[in-house]
Amino acid sequence: MITRGKTVQCGGGENDRFCLLLQCNFLISFVVSPQLQHPSADVREFACASISKMLQQKHAIPAFLQRDVVRCLGPMLLDQSLAVRETAAGALRNLSACGGFEVCDDMVTKDIMTPLVALLKECSAGLEANEVSPTKCQGTKKNCVEDIANEAVNVLWNVCECNGTAVSVFNKEGCLDVVLQYLKKFSTNIDLAISVAHCLQAVTEDNPELLSSFNVSAHQVLESIMLSQDSTMEHILLRTLLAGSVWNIKDTIPSSSQASTINAILKIFSESLVVDAGETVIHMKEAETQRLKLTAEAETEENVGDTIDNSVLNEDDEMEEPPKGKIKRDNDISDLLPADKWELKQVTALLMAQQTALEIIVNMCCSEDPSDDEWEELSSSDESDLFMENSYDEGSGQPMSPLCLSAEVHAALMNNLIPKKILEKTAFPNSVAVDICMHSPSWKPLIRNSLKQRHVPPLAPMLRRSQVGLRVALSAGAAPTVPISHGSQPVGAAGVVAVCGALWLPLCVGAGGGTCRLLPRSRTEPRHCMTPEQLMTLCEAGIHSSNISVRVNVVSILGIAGSVLAKVEDTAETLKMIGKFLLEVAMKDSSLVVAGEALDALFDVFADGKEAEKAAVQIKLLPALKEFQPVFKMRMRKEGKGQYSTDQLCVLDNVKMNLRRFIAYQEKLGGEKTT
Repeated sequence: MITRGKTVQCGGGENDRFCLLLQCNFLISFVVSPQLQHPSADVREFACASISKMLQQKHAIPAFLQRDVVRCLGPMLLDQSLAVRETAAGALRNLSACGGFEVCDDMVTKDIMTPLVALLKECSAGLEANEVSPTKCQGTKKNCVEDIANEAVNVLWNVCECNGTAVSVFNKEGCLDVVLQYLKKFSTNIDLAISVAHCLQAVTEDNPELLSSFNVSAHQVLESIMLSQDSTMEHILLRTLLAGSVWNIKDTIPSSSQASTINAILKIFSESLVVDAGETVIHMKEAETQRLKLTAEAETEENVGDTIDNSVLNEDDEMEEPPKGKIKRDNDISDLLPADKWELKQVTALLMAQQTALEIIVNMCCSEDPSDDEWEELSSSDESDLFMENSYDEGSGQPMSPLCLSAEVHAALMNNLIPKKILEKTAFPNSVAVDICMHSPSWKPLIRNSLKQRHVPPLAPMLRRSQVGLRVALSAGAAPTVPISHGSQPVGAAGVVAVCGALWLPLCVGAGGGTCRLLPRSRTEPRHCMTPEQLMTLCEAGIHSSNISVRVNVVSILGIAGSVLAKVEDTAETLKMIGKFLLEVAMKDSSLVVAGEALDALFDVFADGKEAEKAAVQIKLLPALKEFQPVFKMRMRKEGKGQYSTDQLCVLDNVKMNLRRFIAYQEKLGGEKTT
């Protein structure tokens, strides 16, 4: 459900692969393997740390798997030394995160779950014992047991996300109670709590066997954290993840509490989405700059003091003058650890929370839908017309609530202004925030991964369902204008993907309170509602994208919007714009897939309604399609077999058949009018 995101960095270029493999083999054969069995805990820890670092390189993983690294590291999870346990768990975390599904499957096959579950249970018992006098890591204020648990939970999350057997073991071994024990530490160890929340999201999805384990006590743990008022971005992420888990286990909630629980979930998502990511980037970067400045000043003062002290010593004891700068003390490995990036962690947590919230909202809207196959069958039958007739309340002319959503979900979406907030997320990133990230190497990935492309999730699963089952109106509301440009610069391809994706949800849930208006605007309506011209400008930008998915989304959005407008009075002019646009795409797009989607959208828009009939005549739709029909057939013969998959060809065949039927329907319609 949720895209995998881990803290490790996996890399390794093609030019370095051979050297890397040689290095791995040498390391395993002559260094790591003997050291894992060394009587000294420090040596074993160093061996695990060496493996952990190498496993961050994807190309190194096969060499380690050939040397049975899983079975080598598995026993180290239960080593007598806590430091060895932590580094071994960290190595397995890197292996599972960088290796992907196949490696996680291999880890489960090699029985990593046995020592992993044993470690998790020991840590849980250790946490209870340490509540009075916590076990601190040597030389630090950190709790060793919690640090080990954090690494182990991440391994558990990775393998459960990829492997069904791991999930079954989670169920049977009572791991839910164990991780909930960790979750209770959220007020003092937010990192551990977030890891648990990620893991819970993975194991609660499509896992009916686990539902019986969620008793009153388990619900109380989740509820207490969801109701917490901590305002840091990490706590927002924690509440968002847990809200997603509660949605996954909604069947365990009494029916009398369903509505309030769903509203609470969407309230959390709303609170996550309302935060301005761009402003947060600016604020956090300023805070980081100030903190680093103060730290540098403090270190300078310390170094001056050390220099003076050492000068006195030199005079007395004739010692050599130490080098300038911070003195490196014995056993100090701080230079091997990542720099403190607290502010960056906060921004990353916010963006992940917003991404997670958006994706779960999509799942909420799609989870009760029939399958794609069922909709395909429905779309080719007369039942689709029956649905369209029934989806409008006779007498009012207004669309009723979407049938795919329960009343509770639909009401909660509208009460928390979710569609409006999703449209707001489509705004081009704050230019100041983008500049800040561009000039900071550690912050730059935010632009690529979150601020633009991933800030709004792809809502394509709603597309097919929307075209037939969710023809809800774009009724009046308070949605802001969808941004088409950023200053004088047009939104780039990534921005268009985000905007197109964000339009799905308002199209699908707008019936109850509305989010976006394409209908003729009255003088009393707010001027910030979306206009047909703005939608067409967006689609003009999107249709020139080199990304086929973007172009498909564009024509599909117009198909959904046009099919609704066709049943509303005084919309012929807008339908003419949509019809001309779709005709041009169908005739000129280089991709048959896009051309086919454009034809499909035309069928939806001009299938029924007086306004549609009027617009079809004015743009000469029938003669245009009759002229284009042989061209489309010829393109399918020439291009189809060599460039497109069997599934795509099947869809295109349906489009070709529907084109013939639609032309016949339009001819019959014209004949009836003449008579």
